[in-house]
Amino acid sequence: MATVRFRGVNKAYGSTHVVSDFDLELPDGSFTVLLGPSGCGKSTSLRMLAGLESITSGEITIGDRTVTNLQPRDRDVAMVFQNYALYPHLTVRENIAFPLRATKKPRAAALKRADEVAESLGLGELLGRKPKELSGGQQQRVAIGRAIIREPSVFLFDEPLSNLDAKLRVETRTELLQIQRRLGITCLYVTHDQEEAMTLSDRMVVMRGGRMAQEGTPLEVYSEPADTFVAAFVGSPKMNLIDGGLSNGTFSTSTGLRLAVGRTGTAAVTLGVRPDDLIPAAVDDERADAQVKVIELLGPRAIVTLDAAGTELTSVVEASRLSEIREGAPVALQVRTNAAHLFDANTGQRIVGATA
Repeated sequence: MATVRFRGVNKAYGSTHVVSDFDLELPDGSFTVLLGPSGCGKSTSLRMLAGLESITSGEITIGDRTVTNLQPRDRDVAMVFQNYALYPHLTVRENIAFPLRATKKPRAAALKRADEVAESLGLGELLGRKPKELSGGQQQRVAIGRAIIREPSVFLFDEPLSNLDAKLRVETRTELLQIQRRLGITCLYVTHDQEEAMTLSDRMVVMRGGRMAQEGTPLEVYSEPADTFVAAFVGSPKMNLIDGGLSNGTFSTSTGLRLAVGRTGTAAVTLGVRPDDLIPAAVDDERADAQVKVIELLGPRAIVTLDAAGTELTSVVEASRLSEIREGAPVALQVRTNAAHLFDANTGQRIVGATA
């Protein structure tokens, strides 16, 4: 186990900067997730830690060692890839034992340790099978077992669940978190899936354009997004963002939409409201703020898409309310108390104390 630190790390290909001024600390035993869209630099950052990519400038340390110029084999890290990278001609037992065999550990001792790791991952009955005989979730557990058996200082995960179906993703995600908690090994996990990031991480790092947009606990990032990019990227459905002005506690747009948000001011702002905090209520046409366009039923809840004078908004409502909220119906809109977020209309940055 070890603390990992990125200090002023940069990565450039010619004049193209992929990662810029990256400073991050992964506390010993923590589970940190790098989250962001494709091309934001998250996988490059992970690969630089693994030693698979050289860095242009800066420093990376693991524990008290500077590993910036060390070969991957000398960094004491283990990596789990998106495509599992299992040896098709080896059994589950042999795949898990391979890292120990590669270090010249006696075969009997390596296989015995592989059996122990396999049992801890629920693979005990599959030890004699080849990868082609396993499901996607089982193959991923074998890949995790092969990483665990090395007892590394740091686990690295590069979108390891993206090839699994929805049910297996949830199951494997839970297993992965339990394994990390049990072993207490420092983990860095890369994903573009914000649900994975929210459920797995102790610390979540949102990246954009090669830079860190925000770092914090999942709750901090969700509750107090640093800017409109983070606000829209973290959360599903994404946050409603509306440009307008604020006066005497009322937010208004040029198209006539007016929402009480409990804040004073006159500056141009961007209002952010989570779909769960935007409450529609059936009214007659004269009092309507919006019209219901589409309703998507998701069991006990429904996603309601609204047209507010040309501005498309999203609300999440209880399915029991759908008798009063129907497609095509006019509705009034209310923002839940203390749930409005305000951002500077020019910079997109969060206005301090901007939750009304």
